[in-house]
Amino acid sequence: MVSLYLNKFTGMKRFIYLILVLLFSISTNASFILVPMDHESQKNHLKAYGITYFALSKTYKVSWLLNYRGGSFMLPDAPELRKECQIRGVSFEIISDQKQQQILVEIAAPSENMEAVILEKAPKIAVYTPSGKMPWDDAVTLVLTYAEIPFTPVYDTEVLRNDLLLYDWLHLHHEDFTGQYGKFFGAYRNAPWYIQQKKDAEALAAQLGYAKVSDAKLAVAHKIRDFVIGGGFMFAMCSATDSFDIALAAQDVDICEPMFDGDASSPNYQAQLDFGKTFAFKDFILVRDPQKYEFSDIDMTEQRRILPDKDYFTLMDFSAKWDPIPTMLTQNHTQLVKGFMGQTTSFKGDLVKSNVLRLGSNLSNEEARYIHGTKGKGMFTFYGGHDPEDYQHRVGDEPTLLDLHPNSPGYRLILNNVLFPAARKKPQKT
Repeated sequence: MVSLYLNKFTGMKRFIYLILVLLFSISTNASFILVPMDHESQKNHLKAYGITYFALSKTYKVSWLLNYRGGSFMLPDAPELRKECQIRGVSFEIISDQKQQQILVEIAAPSENMEAVILEKAPKIAVYTPSGKMPWDDAVTLVLTYAEIPFTPVYDTEVLRNDLLLYDWLHLHHEDFTGQYGKFFGAYRNAPWYIQQKKDAEALAAQLGYAKVSDAKLAVAHKIRDFVIGGGFMFAMCSATDSFDIALAAQDVDICEPMFDGDASSPNYQAQLDFGKTFAFKDFILVRDPQKYEFSDIDMTEQRRILPDKDYFTLMDFSAKWDPIPTMLTQNHTQLVKGFMGQTTSFKGDLVKSNVLRLGSNLSNEEARYIHGTKGKGMFTFYGGHDPEDYQHRVGDEPTLLDLHPNSPGYRLILNNVLFPAARKKPQKT
C-alpha cells in the first residue's frame, strides 16, 4: 500500500515536471512577426500598413517600433498573419521571444532615439468625398484602397447629421470649404464637369436648408471643427488645408464674388477675417480675383522657384521617447521626401502659427510641407500637395498605379496618420 502511494506520488511529480518543461519550452520558443520598414528589407511598405491594420482588426496588439529599421511593426506570430503577409507581398521575419526581448531592450536604452508604442485597436476611418468621385482624385482614398484598409465615404449630409461621432479619423482632400467651387472658374467655367458640379453643389445645399453653397460648406467646416475639438483626428491634403482655415476665419463675412453665390462680396472683407478661429494659419491675405486659381498667399505654388528634379522636403527629427506623436507621423525609410504639387502645394512658413509643429519642410525656401497641431482634445495634420507620386497632377490625368510605387515615402506619411489614432494613450512625461 505504501509502495503504491509512493509510486503514485513519484508519477505525479514526473507529470508536473513534464508540464513545467513543456511550458518553459513553449515560452522560450514563442515567436513574433517583425515587419521591417527599412529601405533594404521591405518589398511593399504601403501594404505593410494594411497588414498592421488587419492585425488590429483581428484584436491583436501591435508594437510600432519608432525609428527602429524605418519604423517597423512587431506582431504576435499567428498563421493568419503570416498568410496575409504572403498574399499581400509584404516582407516579414519570424523572430524568437529572446530576439524580441533584445530588440525591446535596445529600443529602451536611453542613448537610443527609439520607442515602442502599443497599437491597440483599428481606428474607424471616414473619408469626406462626394459620390461619383474617382479613387485617383484623392491620394488617401487611393492608398487606403491599395493597402486594403477599410473606410467609409461621408459627405455634407452625413457630416451635418453628426455621423462623425462614429469615427476616430477623418480625411479631407481636394476640397473647397469657402463655396468658390475650387476656384476653377477662370479655366473651367464652360467645362461640362464644372457646370454639373456647381449645379449638384447648389442642389445639395438647398436640400440641406441653405441658401448658398458657401453657407452649407461653412456649416460642414464647423461640424468638422467640433469633431476635432471633441477628440477626433483630422488629416487634410491639398486645398482642403487652407480652404478649411479660410472658411473658419471668414465665417462672419462674405468672401465670394457674384459668379459663385449670386451676390457681391462684403466690402473690405480682408480686414474682417478672424485668425483666432483658424487651426493652423494666421495673417494670410485672400486672393480676390475670381479668375485666379488660388485662395490666398498661404500656398506657395506660384511663389516657389524650384526645379522638379530638385524638389525635396526634409522630415524633422523628434525625440521618440519624449515626442512620440510627431515621431509616429514622420516614420519613414528616408528623411528626404520627393516633393509634389497641388492646388495647395506647400505653406508659407511665416503664416503657420507658432504652436503648430512643422513635420516636414523645404529648408531652401522656408516652406512648410507637412504640419501638425492640436485643437481642443483632438489633433490635425495638414499635408501640402495632391499626389505624392504624380508631380503635377492635372484635371483629367491618368490615375497613379501604386503597384509601381509600393515603397513611396510620400504615401508612407499618409499611412502614418491612418495608424496614429490606434496608439495607446500614455500619460504625458514631466
